[in-house]
Amino acid sequence: MKQKLNDSDLLQAISFVWSQWRKQQLPLAIFIVLCLNLAIAPVVYAASDGMLERRSAWAIGILGFVTIALVLYLFVVMFQPERF
Repeated sequence: MKQKLNDSDLLQAISFVWSQWRKQQLPLAIFIVLCLNLAIAPVVYAASDGMLERRSAWAIGILGFVTIALVLYLFVVMFQPERF
């Protein structure tokens, strides 16, 4: 039996995620990075002309996101140290 996802279920799911955003930011941030990696990994794979495996392209994409996040975090810590 297949169940169809109706609009009210989708809206409830979105409202639940939105309400939990303040409490649990890390899982949602990881989900967003993995979704963005769906766009980045094929670009990295295509740029390598087949020299990389798909798994390596995914790893490079995630490593890029982690590096950017770390740089942003360190800039915030440097310029707003009173928050930490």
